[in-house]
Amino acid sequence: MRLTRCQVAQAALAAAITLNLLVLFYFSWLQHQPRNFRARSPRRTTTPGPRVTVLVREFETFDNAVPELVDSFLQQDPAQPVVVVADTLPYPPLALPRIPNVRLALLQPTLDRPAAASRPETYVATEFVALVPDGARAESPGQLERMVEALRAGGARLVAAPVATANPARCLALNVSLREWTAHYVQLPATPRCDALDGDAVVLLHTRDLFNLSAPLARPLGSSLFLQTALRGWPVQLLALPFASARQPPLATAHARWKAEREGRARRAALLRALGIRLVSWPGGRLEWFGCSKESARCFGTVVGDTPAYLYEGRWTPPCCLRALRETARYVVGVLEAAGVRYWLEGGSLLGAARHGDIIPWDYDVDLGIYLEDVGNCEQLRGAEAGSVVDERGFVWEKAVEGDFFRVQYSETNHLHVDLWPFYPRNGVMTKDTWLDHRQDVEFPEHFLQPLVPLPFAGFVAQAPNNYRRFLELKFGPGVIENPEYPNPALLSLTGG
Repeated sequence: MRLTRCQVAQAALAAAITLNLLVLFYFSWLQHQPRNFRARSPRRTTTPGPRVTVLVREFETFDNAVPELVDSFLQQDPAQPVVVVADTLPYPPLALPRIPNVRLALLQPTLDRPAAASRPETYVATEFVALVPDGARAESPGQLERMVEALRAGGARLVAAPVATANPARCLALNVSLREWTAHYVQLPATPRCDALDGDAVVLLHTRDLFNLSAPLARPLGSSLFLQTALRGWPVQLLALPFASARQPPLATAHARWKAEREGRARRAALLRALGIRLVSWPGGRLEWFGCSKESARCFGTVVGDTPAYLYEGRWTPPCCLRALRETARYVVGVLEAAGVRYWLEGGSLLGAARHGDIIPWDYDVDLGIYLEDVGNCEQLRGAEAGSVVDERGFVWEKAVEGDFFRVQYSETNHLHVDLWPFYPRNGVMTKDTWLDHRQDVEFPEHFLQPLVPLPFAGFVAQAPNNYRRFLELKFGPGVIENPEYPNPALLSLTGG
């Protein structure tokens, strides 16, 4: 359809009239707005708000400088978001400013609050979060913004700034092995990038990174944070951008320091157990164990199908359990040797000795064969035939409920154990009266025990069958030493197949 010149002119006139009416309507509407509207509106759209929330978690309720810490950041920026996080309502109460951008978040759920109120991420709406320890103070404007720029430019997932206290931050290397339940710290020379920090520091990271951690605000916060970030391969960059210390530092008295150190040790032990760390190697080589002892139960329950529960979690035997098994095995072997009881490493224990001179990293007990005719030579074994015997070292000797063999437990509480299997010769073949549904539980020629040979095992030298390679292949199959496998590959395979 073709438009005439007259129709084009009429359309243009109608458009012009419409535009004029819209302009008149806008100015009429503008006149009815508050006087400061035009000045306020551009400022609201061009001035960015704070990009960082200050989060205060690591402090003692009985003695702290949290109010001074909060005030120092508000003096730099009155709109600074601050979240103080505690498990329960602090007592004595914290003297915090009663303003909307300062919040107290309590992690323990209560009957009268919604679930979101117990999640600290509910209170953090900024892109970044700064974890600020008690005793820190902001005195220089823009420190948090400079940390943000360093985080964006440096490639690290976290940046930190030391606090000028008596314990300023220093860099550590940290290797966390979930499979082995261990954390290994090493002191590093002066370096700006590392795996973990020891000491007082303000740590800044993306809010999404913090709250995607498994336990983002578990205490002690520094230990918890860096165990989780090191496991994920997130480095931390230590900046030369120190924060001041509080004018009135917390924990100024000897009693307050003693109380804080005691509670800190208890928190750390609970944290490491909760995160599945049983052995920590600190800088300098000091070892600290967090797991089974003679006074505690073992770290795992009843084993079903020769496959402990921890194997399904992708973990091996906790190192504290391996330590207790080594101690028990050494002790039992010493008792047997002193009593003249002939014994030898059996089953998976012999396999571990042949493979690497120790207990297999995923094994959960120790097996020894003994000559049945020698049982009467040992006082503890004689007593175990009549009932349970607790010796002077706290080890428990008893007859196993599963059959006609003996068991020596680490203690009455901790049931890690060594099994003693009585064999006797019949027509040149070693046999026994109790057989379990284990592929290695078979008869074998007595010549493997004539003579027995010494073999390093679990930190001492034990007796083993001669030609133990052929002995093991008779029990487990060819190539068993070179091809490690879990005890029951039908349930769970080492290779994941």
